[in-house]
Amino acid sequence: MELAKTASVALALILFASTLPAFSVRAVAPPHSAAQQRRANVEPRINALIARMTVEEKLGQLQQLDGDVDGSFRAEHPDLVRRGLLGSFLNVRGAKRVNELQRIAMNESRLKIPVLFGYDVIHGYRTIFPVPLGEASSWSPADAERAARIAAREASAAGVRWTFAPMVDIARDPRWGRIVEGAGEDPYFGSVMARARVRGFQGADYGDPTRVVACAKHYVAYGAAEAGRDYNTTDMSETTLREIYLPPFKAAVDAGVGTFMSAFNDLNGVPTSANPFTLTEILRNEWKFDGFVVSDYESVKELMNHRLADTEAAAAREALNAGVDIEMVSRLYNKHGAQLLRENKLSMNTIDEAVRRVLRVKFRLGLFENPYVDEAREATEILSREHLRAAREVATRSMVLLKNEREVLPLAKTLRSIAVIGALANDQKNLIGSWSADALGKTDNVITLLAGIKAKVGAETKINYAKGCEIACDNVDGFAEAVRAASESDVAIIAIGESAEMSGEAASRSSLDLPGRQLDLVKAVQATGKPTVIVLMNGRPLTINWIAENSSAILETWFAGTEAGNAIADVLFGDINPGGKLPVTFPRHVGQIPLYYNHKSTGRPPDAKNKYTSKYLDVDVTPLFPFGHGLSYTQFRLANLQLSAQRIRPDGRLTASVEVENTGRRAGDEVVQLYIRDVAASVTRPVRELKGFERISLRPGERRRVTFTLTPESLGFYDREMRFRVEPGAFKVFIGTSSVGGLEGDFEVADK
Repeated sequence: MELAKTASVALALILFASTLPAFSVRAVAPPHSAAQQRRANVEPRINALIARMTVEEKLGQLQQLDGDVDGSFRAEHPDLVRRGLLGSFLNVRGAKRVNELQRIAMNESRLKIPVLFGYDVIHGYRTIFPVPLGEASSWSPADAERAARIAAREASAAGVRWTFAPMVDIARDPRWGRIVEGAGEDPYFGSVMARARVRGFQGADYGDPTRVVACAKHYVAYGAAEAGRDYNTTDMSETTLREIYLPPFKAAVDAGVGTFMSAFNDLNGVPTSANPFTLTEILRNEWKFDGFVVSDYESVKELMNHRLADTEAAAAREALNAGVDIEMVSRLYNKHGAQLLRENKLSMNTIDEAVRRVLRVKFRLGLFENPYVDEAREATEILSREHLRAAREVATRSMVLLKNEREVLPLAKTLRSIAVIGALANDQKNLIGSWSADALGKTDNVITLLAGIKAKVGAETKINYAKGCEIACDNVDGFAEAVRAASESDVAIIAIGESAEMSGEAASRSSLDLPGRQLDLVKAVQATGKPTVIVLMNGRPLTINWIAENSSAILETWFAGTEAGNAIADVLFGDINPGGKLPVTFPRHVGQIPLYYNHKSTGRPPDAKNKYTSKYLDVDVTPLFPFGHGLSYTQFRLANLQLSAQRIRPDGRLTASVEVENTGRRAGDEVVQLYIRDVAASVTRPVRELKGFERISLRPGERRRVTFTLTPESLGFYDREMRFRVEPGAFKVFIGTSSVGGLEGDFEVADK
């Protein structure tokens, strides 16, 4: 067939041209009648308010200021609220504090516009769930939605009605510390998880006082920071932007997300906090987003560091004119807005539109009708038994069994002795990971691995604990104690990984190896000859080649949250059969990065027999663990791949199904994954693209058929003229249990 498919077969799918498809169907349920009534009356009320506002009051709605780490507000804040010069807070929380400031706004300010309280509720408020990358390993949108729902209940009980989440950045470089906050490397998977998290935070109506308005961040391409260095520049083609980095943001819009956050990075030479192409042309004009955009922390002021602006006034002008509505922490809008108006460098219409978007969200939140939080909720909602149970369940479903030779796992609860080794084994602080919201510094209720194991086994089982070494320490004095503990035990469980501070914002690493002497500790313990189980606790993929080659069992637990220890013990001892999968590739060496499954094939694909192909001289080109990988304590067999048609039109649909059978002795979960390959196209396409997945539970011997639907949105791409289209030609379908291997099928898209 022709390598360049006929360009004349473009679909009317140009309507979808703002993002990769499959996410254009609005996922939010119809709003309740209360929400319908609020929305119907909002615009006239907004216009009436704007007509009464002074320039200073308008700029006040565009100002967000920071509270203290403990949730308290600062001395100047009450007066600013009273004068209508402060529209929102971040970090101020606690029902009494919030109500105190809100009473000033509603009773003492001229226009009585309520204040909006925002906070980084990333993976839980006080009940902490697994870090987002870990939670994504569940491959369960329902679990992500459940966790966000509980986070919203707790946050709203403390007066927080706006979360700076979900982070939906695609990340292909694990050196970047903020990979921990997202759903990994794939745009389809990231879009599904983005949609689920928005639903969890907002529900069908974020005016519900137990809900919060979500914020899709960081817009856009922040995850592609050069060299994996936080805040760094990004540069990419528009095709890559639209096909890889924009889809999760579009999915958030389709799910009804109320707010966006502009990012720190520049994109193709224009900082994203002053980028009219992304903020206005795409977000507002193409996607019809009518909520507001908040800058990231002082990112308006940082336009001067980018050298886009040479003065504070120029920075304010660039950001406001581009479409950043609220300025976080820095005060350039307030300081220079009026003068920019007088100089005709900023129009009143631009300011009014920004204010309109802010007021629209406040009205939709119901703040004008119900500005105060019920203070009784704070005592009953936070850390409730129901929430803790959910945190434990989601954590168990987020764990990934990377290796399990000779069925070392699950462990018997009747073992006579167990060695529990490693600094992370008896650690409460690090288990909740980075961005642990109101739980930061409040870790007494966090269950450690050691505590979880002790609670799981009987009194007759002796637990021998030894720290061995600190996470990043060079001191090996504790190795002898660890070796002795292992020698005196039937099995050794070694908890290794990173500290929470090694992941997250400003936590880029040039090496992905285990910090400190932890690998040497593993080697010393395994030299005893005792069966050894490795428990990883980390916020990014690590290079663990020696461990992967020499350890019998490896369980990836990420930073699993408040109930981490109980959840890990549930999996280690078989009360829960692990079913998680990797949402990101594990490299063998940092030199392979960026390494991701949906790469292009190149003109000279890797070939071990031919030197002149795309590979390395010193390391295998393949990953250590591929995207989608994850084992179980049982076995599954996939068979009988069926396609509903061998030939479809560009606007047609096709179903692909496969039979899945649990051939093992335990009930378990499998994540069935569908990938496609466009065999030849006018623009080079990835070797595989994820287009569907489903996590299913099967009893021993149970068999089930899993069906996926491929639509034009699944098969299309952006052509050389940046038109989204489905080209005729041959396609391959792969259905398997990871991005490697699987059953294969073929079909053709034909123009007649």
